[in-house]
Amino acid sequence: MFAWTERELNAEQAAAVCLPGSVFLVACPGSGKTRTLTYKIAYELSRLESDRKFVIAITYTNRAADEIVTRIEELGVDTARLWIGTIHAFCLEWILKPYGIYEARLANGFRVIDLHEKETLLEQLCAPYVAQRVSHFDCEYYVTSEGVKLGCPNVGKHNAIKLILKEYFKAIRKNRQIDFELILWFANRLIVAYPSISGLLSKLFSIVLVDEYQDTKEIQYKIIGSILRTGAGHTRLFMVGDPNQAIYGSLGGYPIPLDELRLLTGIPIDNLELSRNYRSSQRIIDYFGNFNVYGTQIEASGEERLYQSLVTYNRNLTKSDLVTEIARLIRHNIQTLGFSPREICVLAPQWNHLAAMTRRLVTEVPEYQFDGPGMVPFARDIENFWYKLARLALTEPSPQMYIRRLRWAGEVLAALSEAGVVKRDLDRKGFLKHCNAIAIEEVDGLSYLQVFFDSLFFRLGINYHIYAQLEEHHAAFFTSSLMRIERLEREGVDGIRDVAFFRKVFQNRSGITVSTIHGVKGAEFDVVIAYALLEGMIPHFNDPNGALSARKLVYVASSRARKNLHLFSETGRRRGGGFGEYTPTQVLADCAFDYDII
Repeated sequence: MFAWTERELNAEQAAAVCLPGSVFLVACPGSGKTRTLTYKIAYELSRLESDRKFVIAITYTNRAADEIVTRIEELGVDTARLWIGTIHAFCLEWILKPYGIYEARLANGFRVIDLHEKETLLEQLCAPYVAQRVSHFDCEYYVTSEGVKLGCPNVGKHNAIKLILKEYFKAIRKNRQIDFELILWFANRLIVAYPSISGLLSKLFSIVLVDEYQDTKEIQYKIIGSILRTGAGHTRLFMVGDPNQAIYGSLGGYPIPLDELRLLTGIPIDNLELSRNYRSSQRIIDYFGNFNVYGTQIEASGEERLYQSLVTYNRNLTKSDLVTEIARLIRHNIQTLGFSPREICVLAPQWNHLAAMTRRLVTEVPEYQFDGPGMVPFARDIENFWYKLARLALTEPSPQMYIRRLRWAGEVLAALSEAGVVKRDLDRKGFLKHCNAIAIEEVDGLSYLQVFFDSLFFRLGINYHIYAQLEEHHAAFFTSSLMRIERLEREGVDGIRDVAFFRKVFQNRSGITVSTIHGVKGAEFDVVIAYALLEGMIPHFNDPNGALSARKLVYVASSRARKNLHLFSETGRRRGGGFGEYTPTQVLADCAFDYDII
């Protein structure tokens, strides 16, 4: 039986782990949510009484899933009966792949289009609508159990977007493709049409754990709820998150009320909280507490709770001086205060602000590295076979990476089997030995991967060209990767083709992180610097719940900081259409706080 000491879990965390029934856990920032989830999974795995039962964990990102399973393995717990991944991966693995033959659109096979392919197709379809200023960014959509909803808050663009999406759906259908939203759509269609699917899954799942529940969509709640309701309590639920961090409302995410969840699942669910923040100083907690929408309890409990944090807010700095001031703050926090570059994060509300900021900071502060946005030089499609194999090609054998690379080898072998390749004499360790034996001098990243792939399959005695799925994935991987590289080069990113750049994708971050507020959720840093905190950006000018959304975004950005927080509502950013300059985010401007001056 898996056990722990009092130093590993506090009383709140241990209570959540040990509760035998279903749990709805509200966790404040820095409360050890991931640790609690990890220990709960390990605890449940150790209690499984049948080899036919699984523990299912649904995370918001693949990176989170990988981190959690690595932690569990380091705890010495067998993960053979654990399935962990995103809701899209869950629906693919447990619903679409085994039962897709019962859905006409999927019966003859399908491939999941990667994000870069999707963007490229939408860019082409948006071209005739340049006068309406519709871009592929406007064409985000999400599905509910009732149909398609547009993510663009500008209703004036909706007619054009509907026409574009009509052509988009027609094109991917012709190519037997589906995107991530359609994964959810077809999964829900199947479980509604065939209730026995939920019945079979409920017999297999001992417990379903859901991380970041506040970003879950209606259709996702429906899919999970169907399995739990059919299981009539035999399958339990462990759902954890923070409603104050629900910042994906424009894409359909929302924090479900507990009463609604109980009604949806038909099972009793206990309500628990994690209220002790081990991340931030009391001063940081006091600050982001000003934007606490749901009034959740937060108690400073970390070793640095008494740290004399710097909290600054500058609303007078001009846009032209912004980079110089951020560079000054970076140097001050590193050179004067002694923080590591990898513990500093620069945030903005929108991706289009960040590429230029990253390039200018690289020039302004050349002595430090920066991990900027969209800097992955190849198609990051977790469902693509060659992406799975690229993880092994681009990571070096080491004791620290052995367990993780062994797990990746198992995933590649499973994908080979799914593609129809039979190699009964090959296990994970043997496959890893073949990968480790390959030595390549090639410095171009894509060429390196091509040589690695060909060398590996030559060693294995497999002609991958005769397998349709591998060939299709191969073409998609290299075509999308080349287009991604060319786009990054057009945007001014240097050295993107070098294999050393490719290797950085799977390394721990080493430089200063540059990200959006959405992209950094779940992370933490000693120092957070956030800019473009402007009305119309935070919140978006068409957001019908503007003030509420703004409070949540500022809450998320501020609560990433452990020690120091620097905020900017710079002047001089012009609004389009002759509407003058952006003004400071109102909820931030209205916040009365004793800011520091450096």
